[in-house]
Amino acid sequence: MRILISNDDGIFSPGLVALAEVASQFGDVVIFAPDFEQSAVGHAITIRRPLQYHRVKMISGFEAYRVNGTPADCVAMGLYHLGKADLVLSGINLGSNLGSDIWHSGTVAAAKQGVILGVQAIAFSQVVNGSEPTYDLQKPYIARVIEMLTRGDQPRLVNVNLPLEPAGICWTHQSVRQYNGKVVEGQDANGRQLYWFAATPLTNPDENSDRWAIDQNLVSMTPIRMSLTDDAWLERLNQRAV
Repeated sequence: MRILISNDDGIFSPGLVALAEVASQFGDVVIFAPDFEQSAVGHAITIRRPLQYHRVKMISGFEAYRVNGTPADCVAMGLYHLGKADLVLSGINLGSNLGSDIWHSGTVAAAKQGVILGVQAIAFSQVVNGSEPTYDLQKPYIARVIEMLTRGDQPRLVNVNLPLEPAGICWTHQSVRQYNGKVVEGQDANGRQLYWFAATPLTNPDENSDRWAIDQNLVSMTPIRMSLTDDAWLERLNQRAV
């Protein structure tokens, strides 16, 4: 199996290497990742300037390339370079991608780009606690997820979140409960005004959601569909039209 790995934290992220190490148990790994951090860029693609990619010194023994573009660009360039791949993996993101995070996550976008281009994909993110991340506890679960999702009839796109101390794996739905988005005001060292956007959940997670699973120390696996159509509303609107 040929596996393309990308991320949004950049070519030298420790999570990228950890994912490649696990993925190498299942096939040949090639890395295409941004040359600098691209967190929260969503599914942006570069259309107003040319892209370039360059091979970098072997990263822990893996063939790797840095791209002057977004996570979605990296996957497009990687699949162009390889000609084809059997699986796209994205991550391991330094921080979770739960609930509404999916909308702006560069990690999830890299996986989505793989599916758009015809390749099954899995996005991996991990909770962080402010210290240097380690992956020894997570690696066996990552391997189980890859093995599970590449066997038989499985979803084409899955968003996976890893707790700090995994105790199991479960299928989940995306938490869509409200967040408190606010602008936080501050100043830099020269007294110039600065603004940060901050968001915290307003409600407790509903059972069997991705946020709930992480709270239970469970690895969350959320199948994601590519269509954004609200089918229930569409059916109601069509009935009204009649």
